[in-house]
Formats: sequence, C-alpha cells, structure tokens
Amino acid sequence: MQGVQKRFGATYALRGVDLEVSAGSVHALIGENGAGKSTLMKTLSGAYQADAGEMTFDGQPYRPANPLDARSRGVCMIYQELALAPDLSVMENILLGIEPTWGPFMRWSETRSIAQRALNEVGLETVTPEAIVGQLSIASQQLVEIARAVAVGCKILVLDEPTSSLTQKDVAKLFSLVRRLKEKGIAIVYISHALEEVQALCDRFTVMRDGETVGHGRVNEVPVHRIISMMVGREVADLYPRSVRQPTEVVLEMKDFAGASLPRKAALTLHRGEVVGIAGLIGAGRTEMLRSLFGLEPVKSGDVRIGAFRGEASPGRRWAQGVGLVSEDRKTEGLAQNLSIAENLTLTRLSGLGPWRFIRPSRQRAACKPWIDALPIKCRDAGQAVEDLSGGNQQKVAIARLLHHDADIFLLDEPTRGIDVGSKAQIYALIDRLALGDPSTGKKPKAILVVSSYLPELLGICDRIAVMTRGILGEALPVASWTEHSLMLAATGQTSDAPSSPPV
Repeated sequence: MQGVQKRFGATYALRGVDLEVSAGSVHALIGENGAGKSTLMKTLSGAYQADAGEMTFDGQPYRPANPLDARSRGVCMIYQELALAPDLSVMENILLGIEPTWGPFMRWSETRSIAQRALNEVGLETVTPEAIVGQLSIASQQLVEIARAVAVGCKILVLDEPTSSLTQKDVAKLFSLVRRLKEKGIAIVYISHALEEVQALCDRFTVMRDGETVGHGRVNEVPVHRIISMMVGREVADLYPRSVRQPTEVVLEMKDFAGASLPRKAALTLHRGEVVGIAGLIGAGRTEMLRSLFGLEPVKSGDVRIGAFRGEASPGRRWAQGVGLVSEDRKTEGLAQNLSIAENLTLTRLSGLGPWRFIRPSRQRAACKPWIDALPIKCRDAGQAVEDLSGGNQQKVAIARLLHHDADIFLLDEPTRGIDVGSKAQIYALIDRLALGDPSTGKKPKAILVVSSYLPELLGICDRIAVMTRGILGEALPVASWTEHSLMLAATGQTSDAPSSPPV
C-alpha cells in the first residue's frame, strides 16, 4: 500500500499511508485509537474505497470492489466485534456467500466436508459443523471466523484486537494458531494495543498516528519506549505516575463477603486516598465481586459497610452513597451508545440542570465542559454521540460520569481494556490525581478499587494488591511485596503468599 488516502467529508482519516507486508510473516499495525488503523485495513479488505494511492497484491494492481471481492482474492479481515450469524450453523457461517450449490440447491455434504477441514485446520476438531454459532464461546466463535478465512484460501489475514475478550489460555491457543498459519506462508496483519503481545508474536511493525505512517521496523530491534513515543508523538517518561499518598479513614469494608455464585469469600478494607488492585484470572470472581458490591448481583452472605451505611443496596442507593462503577463492558453496559456525551455523563446526577424535572440542554452541556477539558475527551462537542468516539474517549466519558456525580469510591473494572497507550497514560494520571485529592479546591482524595488482568498496570498504579483465586480473595498486601511472577503464582493457586520482602 503506497500513499493511500481516505477522506470522510472534510476529515482526512488516511493521509498517504504506506504499508508493506510479506508472506509468511506477522506484521503489527499499531497506534492510538483514531490513528487510522481500522480505516486502512477496511480499505485493504474492500469495505472502503481509497480516494488516492496504490495497492498491489502479489505484484499485481489490487483494488477490491467490496469485501466479498477481497475475500475471493484471499484477503480476509476479522473484526474485534465478530461478524457472525449467531443463529446459523458453523458450516453455514464458514461458507456464507460462497456456498457450493447445484442449481438452486445446497450441496450439504460438500459444505460439511469443507467446513470440517477448515475446523481441523484451526484446532476446532471437537466442534461439529452443525453446531449453532451463538452457542459457542467467544474464543471458539473467533476461531470459526478464522476457519472461514482458511476455507477460502486466505493469503492475507487481518486480526483486529483479537485477544480483547479472551482468557490467557485462549490467547495462547490463538498465538499457536497464528504461528501455524505463518508457517503456511499466510501474511498476517495484527492490530493490537498490547505491546507485550506484539513483542511475543510479531516480526515487524508499522506505527500510525493521525492518519499517517510515522514509523516501522523489526520488533526485536526497537525498544518498547521508542514505539510508544512514535504512537503518542512525545516521550512518555513515566507511564505510571504515583504521588506520595496518605490514606486516611476506611470508606469501604467487607467481611466474609460472598455472592450468589462468586465470589465465594472476600474480605477487604479500602481507605480514602489509596488505590487497591484486584488481580486474578478471568472467571476467578473479580468482576462478580464489584457487581455484587454495587448491587447489580445478589449477595449471598457477609457484611458490607460503606461509610455510615451497612448492608446490601441497589445500584441507585449505591450512587446515593457515593459509590460509582465503571463496567468492563462499556459498549453494552457501561454507556448508552446512541446517546450523546452530555446525556451519558450526567445520567446519574441530573439535579441543577433545569427547573423542576426538566433538563435544559445548554446547562447539561455546560456541566460537561469542565470534564471534557480536564480528562481530556476528544470530541466535536458534548452533543456528539458516544458511539462515534474512539474506545479511549468512550472510557473517559464513563469515568467522567463518576467525577460529575462526585463519587467518593471508584469501582473500576478493567478501566484500560482495549484502549491505546496514550489514553492509558492519561487515565493512570487521572487515577493518581483522584487518589491524591486537591486541597486548593477542597476536593478530598478518592478511594479507588481496580480490577485488571494487566499485571504491570496493577504494579504501576496501586498501593496494595489482593489476588482472587477460584472465588476467594487473598489479603491485600503492599505493592512492593509483589512481582508479576508472584501475582501469577497466587492467581493460579500455586501459592497464597507474596514474597516476604520487596524484590531487589
């Protein structure tokens, strides 16, 4: 791809991008949200038509008319939001649009045979071609999409954030499959914000920023901090800022806490002015604990005290008690995608936005402006729909809601999942400021409870970390007592003890 340009109205999404990918290699395409990565790949896969520039494939001019045209020529893209028909069978999904027919009739035996070979190729031998796709796990559905690419003789496979919803075990399986496809000579473009994945899997990389190519090279020859600098356009000296914090009174206390299914047992104290992290494997019960605390899931037993309040409560009452939750699923649960930034941001606190029970849009927008500027949220204005924002800016809107509500306790579930390094750095800095407070304005420090699967994140921003293993929460120990290795050992149940002294 040489000098590829794409414009939407007056906005340039691509400003002359260059990309070269070789057969039998894994090429990382990285950059912040909104850099143009997905637009470039949609142009490659035929979803968009380039306004200018040239593309060649196997030395021949390449300009697909649509995704089906690109697919028939061996270019397949698998989006972060899977594009499957959930009510159809696996084999119907694999051969959708290219079904073998005899006149107006399907050749079902051939369909099944082709689908079975493709399933075997991607390691889904235990899944039958007749299985309904919607009944499979997310990881299996993703492999069905890859099987669809294999079935058409894919030569270029584009994976867009393929691990964002996978467990560590499923990630390992995906990596193994990608390496097998690479050995067969398939060119793989791998879009990811997780630079550790890029280091582990990819051969070369290309960095995009603001619709342009700003860097490329071999992954093993360029240090991570240099790649991050290319992505954000500046040096990121300290990704995890941590001020000197002084925890004060206890604002949240759990004793013998158990949910209807998970967690099985949890005890924790959270002080104003500290950040406590919860580590553990996906499915250990971390998210269920936050949701039960917030009133979204039933509590089976135990005691919860939040400030002067004690016992179970509904989400509405928790908001009234000064507790705010940022869900791990911002698309379907954390935000109302079709509503504006202003409507989402003020959703839990509408008082003062108009007389009686009415809301004046001008007051609503004015109430949002300080938070849009402070975080900062990249948008046209407060009236823009949340669904039009990048993932990082959507996450900032979700956090800004808690700020507008003036919550004292922040429950953050995977607060930086699926967002770019620049946005992560801004959220880490915000968490640090919230835990510190602002004496000049009388803002008290907040108490922050963070669930994260990214261990460097927890080690970088937290004061204490507790590990949840199979539904049981261990003791929250000072962050200096932990390493990534000891956290993983505790998470897998191999040991419940942290190192007795900080690592040298």
